[in-house]
Amino acid sequence: MRMELNGHFAAARDLMTMIDEMIDGAILVDKDVRILWSNDKHVWFTDQRMASLGLRSPADLVGRPVEQVIPHSRMREVVETGRSLPLDIMRYGDHTLLVSRLPLRDGDGAVIGAIAFALKNSLTYLRPIAERFNTLQTRLARMEQELAASRAPKYTVENLVGFSPPMLQVKRLVRKAGQSGSGVLLLGETGTGKELVAHAIHAASERADRPFVGVNVAAVPENLLEAEFFGVAPGAYTGAARQPRPGKFQLAHGGTLFLDEIGDMPLPLQAKLLRVLQEREVEPLGSNQIVTVDVRIIAATSRSLPDMVRADAFRADLYYRLNVFPIQLPALRDRKEDLEILASLFSERAAAGINQPMRELTPSALDRLHAHDWPGNVRELANVIEQVYVRTDGPRIEGADFADILPAASRPTQPARSRPLAEAVDELERTLIQKALEESGGNKLEAARALGLSRTNLYAKLQKHGIGSASPKA
Repeated sequence: MRMELNGHFAAARDLMTMIDEMIDGAILVDKDVRILWSNDKHVWFTDQRMASLGLRSPADLVGRPVEQVIPHSRMREVVETGRSLPLDIMRYGDHTLLVSRLPLRDGDGAVIGAIAFALKNSLTYLRPIAERFNTLQTRLARMEQELAASRAPKYTVENLVGFSPPMLQVKRLVRKAGQSGSGVLLLGETGTGKELVAHAIHAASERADRPFVGVNVAAVPENLLEAEFFGVAPGAYTGAARQPRPGKFQLAHGGTLFLDEIGDMPLPLQAKLLRVLQEREVEPLGSNQIVTVDVRIIAATSRSLPDMVRADAFRADLYYRLNVFPIQLPALRDRKEDLEILASLFSERAAAGINQPMRELTPSALDRLHAHDWPGNVRELANVIEQVYVRTDGPRIEGADFADILPAASRPTQPARSRPLAEAVDELERTLIQKALEESGGNKLEAARALGLSRTNLYAKLQKHGIGSASPKA
């Protein structure tokens, strides 16, 4: 047996001798990872290293543990696992080496040692590989930065413009939703800013540094929705790419997935979406492999989901799953206090977009905006302001500039019928007296005091306007 082992080691040593011109150093170790042999090249063992060990030649290394000579050697790993390390980059002193490590086995396949050798002129061999590797690393880093930028939230709570009570309530709920990990359902008419609110919730959450991925369900053809959501395996169908294409859930892993117009999702896909939300795993189209995902869902719709549930057009279980943290976004007509600040903001943006000075909105322009009902909400307002810049001129925006843009607002209202001043004063006086009597419960003395009149004057005015009885009430 001893002779057989010696034969294996001798064969390995002879092989290293034969390819001596191709290597810069070679070493053999036994099953205890002790050095059996090394060639006489000094890439492994410098004169300084040999002197520090008290050795005169490589032959004196025999019997020493390999780590005693090469502190960071991985030969023990090769012997203990039986796995080769055919290509490794190793720093040894001032040398950068391309090293191969292979296990040695006996006739029964048992590991009896290992052999390692460094290729000659390693740097020359490595340079093309290293240059290619560095180029790929640079391209990958740039692509990752671009992807991260495209998936980052674009808006925060500060981008929610408005100080009306409904908008202050929305901002409060957005901050609260950011602190929660629950799903959010955004409700509101088209153009109320649901996507902006979704970005703000993500930016206020612990997932802010992870991807924000949005998809408009209504904008994707029904036959492509499943692939869009769950991804496609290579060759899943004719024309499919050879590389796997991740779906929105995979792209949003660790972050937030915004599902806009969720009410337009077909019923069959609703069932699959519900399963993903419950199991937190997806199965790409054409694949049997399950992919685990960690995604927070923010859904939005301009439709009445409860009505759709009653009409069997939307799954009740999915609705309850999504409707954990509902936020109702107000229509612009319900927060007209914010019209002026919004119009000024859009005026600034429109001016910058066409490289023109910003035009101030005059009182007449604001009156026209307040008179409009805004069925398209904030999106319509932005469009109207942009149209004013494109279609009209002048240093300021006047009410007349909206004549062709907001026809309903441009129609002049009929002036009130003119009437004598005395008639108007009598009507106001009658109204004030009736209100004072109501507040005093019909007590004319208290009403007279509230109006700053004497009791006699009050009786005279009651008689003049024909209000009740002029006799005092005890």
